[in-house]
Amino acid sequence: MSENKIGVQHRRGRRARWLAGAAGLSAVGGLAGHTVARSLTRRVTDDDPYHDEDFELLDADRGCVVTTTDGVPLAVREVGPEDAPLTVLFAHGFCLRMGAFYFQRARLTEQWGTQVRMVFYDQRGHGQSGDAPPESFTVPQLGQDLETVLAVMAPRGPVVLVGHSMGGMTVLSHARQFPHRYPTRVVGAALISSAVEGISRSPLGEVLKNPVLEAARFAVRYAPKTVHRTRGAASTVIGPVLRAASYGDEKVSRSVVAFSEKMMHDTPISTLVGFLHALEVHDETEALPTLAKIPTLIVCGDRDLLTPKEYSEAMAVALPKSELVIVGGAGHLVQLEQPEIVDDALVRLVERATPSKLTALTRRLRERVRHNG
Repeated sequence: MSENKIGVQHRRGRRARWLAGAAGLSAVGGLAGHTVARSLTRRVTDDDPYHDEDFELLDADRGCVVTTTDGVPLAVREVGPEDAPLTVLFAHGFCLRMGAFYFQRARLTEQWGTQVRMVFYDQRGHGQSGDAPPESFTVPQLGQDLETVLAVMAPRGPVVLVGHSMGGMTVLSHARQFPHRYPTRVVGAALISSAVEGISRSPLGEVLKNPVLEAARFAVRYAPKTVHRTRGAASTVIGPVLRAASYGDEKVSRSVVAFSEKMMHDTPISTLVGFLHALEVHDETEALPTLAKIPTLIVCGDRDLLTPKEYSEAMAVALPKSELVIVGGAGHLVQLEQPEIVDDALVRLVERATPSKLTALTRRLRERVRHNG
């Protein structure tokens, strides 16, 4: 048999396995989705304190586009004066966008005033940032993207990095690849609901073995014209897991849940599938000695299924200047579910990481806010 015929048969066989997996396992995913939906409904409360919140607030902030070294345009927003003594740069998580830090932007803008500039950006393939080749969906590439944003948006002065979930892995990757930035430029870091190594041992790791996702990976990389066919199947498998892990068992605002689900739903299937492998295999343990040089904050919900608290506890042991905050009853999106706890912890981090003048001012601002409240 000729090599051409062998190649054709191989491709046909691979496509047949892909179609069979997508058809058969979408039903399994549907059942999982139904079960998760029922449990989520029980957790959502009719008493919604955030019913009138404008979760698109960041879209009104000063914006620009930063182009990565491989030509991907990243959407960037900033709040606060450009000449502020400190910049706090936020990197969001998987299947989210910069709006995932909505509560931090709202509260900390008021608290820090003109003393801190906050910079937010959408990771490649997420939100308003541009798409990118599937092979670039890696954690090391995200660390390089962060360096580009840092170089353009904060070329001078001290910086505190804040990363949630995959954004925390982005910070870790940056620390490993650019150790000379610590502590000369990067003076503090927060790792929220994150992990230093791959998440194969979490429930998401089990889902990653699903043939539906393998089929979707194949489609994204080798058959992009068929990607739309895999969206429903892949989303049915991974969506319920992300939604179930987002929040703990406490009552959750319907508006917050709707906002986070919209971010997940709006994420392109190529991005969702492309980064799954990266989350599974990443290993940034070499970043820990660099981060050990600066004050760090580690936050995790005790009901986080994607990055269980054991991941955060292990990082805290390795980072002597860290503060570990385990939030009771919270899931993976702890900064949306329990924002006050996360905000207060970020204020403490800035106090530890910045010069005494800013520290004292920040403390006075916090005391004033509490007194007025």
